[in-house]
Amino acid sequence: MVVAFIGFFLGLGLLMYFTMRGMNIIFAALIASIVVALTNSLSLEKALTENYMTGFTGYFASWFLVYLLGAVFGKIMEETGAANSIADWVKRVIGAKHAVFAVVVACSVMAYGGVSVAIVAFAAYPIALSLFREGNIPHRFIPAAIVFGSISFTMTSPGSPEVQNLIPMEFFGTKPTAGGWVAIVVAIFIIVTGSYAMKFMVDRAIRNGEQFDAPKVVMENLSKLESVERKLPPVFFSILPLALVVITLNISAQFISSVGAALLGLSVGCAVGLATMYKYTDQYRAMFTKGAENAVVATVNICAVVGFGAVAQQTASFQMIVDGLVALPGMEYIGLALAVTVIAGITGSASGGLGIALPILAPIYNLQGLDPNAMHRISALASGGLDSLPHNGYIVTTIRAVSNETHDRAYKPVFVISVVVSMIALALAIVLYSIF
Repeated sequence: MVVAFIGFFLGLGLLMYFTMRGMNIIFAALIASIVVALTNSLSLEKALTENYMTGFTGYFASWFLVYLLGAVFGKIMEETGAANSIADWVKRVIGAKHAVFAVVVACSVMAYGGVSVAIVAFAAYPIALSLFREGNIPHRFIPAAIVFGSISFTMTSPGSPEVQNLIPMEFFGTKPTAGGWVAIVVAIFIIVTGSYAMKFMVDRAIRNGEQFDAPKVVMENLSKLESVERKLPPVFFSILPLALVVITLNISAQFISSVGAALLGLSVGCAVGLATMYKYTDQYRAMFTKGAENAVVATVNICAVVGFGAVAQQTASFQMIVDGLVALPGMEYIGLALAVTVIAGITGSASGGLGIALPILAPIYNLQGLDPNAMHRISALASGGLDSLPHNGYIVTTIRAVSNETHDRAYKPVFVISVVVSMIALALAIVLYSIF
């Protein structure tokens, strides 16, 4: 069993190491899955052709259309000049020097409005690109700004429509606003601490001589856009598609599935964007072609990590880890938090951590008479801690597929914002709920 445990964590460690070193996430996940399967006495053929591919294809089938429309929507915003128009408006209102703050706010409004994080990343990046370039802020901080606005406080705070805040409702019989004043205090803590951390890191980078310095492929694309003198669409027409995505999604979600609502909202956004801003671009083929390419890359990146998680869940090592976390004596909220965040870290998925831990833990803790609202909020916060390790699918997608960055350049600020700050906030929540 010692070999199995060593192999399990070696596979997880290799996945994170290879991801940080820039290896293609598909090969990194496959290598990690092979290591885990061989050291845990799984049939290699079954682990890869059944477990891995079931996880891989299951995620692809569920979410590819959302990523496709999200990526196309992002390209429409970019190619029509809508993103630049919004960026110019933001610069006039608050100034380019507050670009990071503007991106965080834009992402949080979309995420709290119910827009899938995958859509948020694609929609926000063109705006962030223009703002960061104008403010001469290092491009490598764009992923951190997007992540901060889309999956930190917005994913785990009271009232959030994100799935990580909704899953605990099923197990604790609570509402999306569960957690009381402690939840609000912790959300404010994440916002304030995360904002300070972002400002500190960006200011230090600028003092050290860093500039916009975007990757070559980004600069080439910017050069092509600037080579043609263009008129930007009015800011009203630029914001309208974004607003309609949020409004349509939230209204339709009351009557159809969340995926169906996302598809409808994005379809409306794309249609309105093209209808109102068609005269500001002639790159229609490029919008759909590049959008489709981006969608495939983004979806497959996440599918690869989900596949690894599916293999890991088949091992005795994984089950023993789960059982050990469940059996932690007398730790109540701490045991719940550890179980959710550790499993989220292993699977590279916040919803995965909740989906595996809560069916086992919730019945046990419910019988102990613990506050269900506190357990709801702690579970949600815990899912947003170690889930953001380098191999997390959304992190990989935002850094590589959306921003064309590398983990080596861009992951450190993401780690500070989405792991360090989130884990401190989780500890604060546990202390406050234990006292009050």
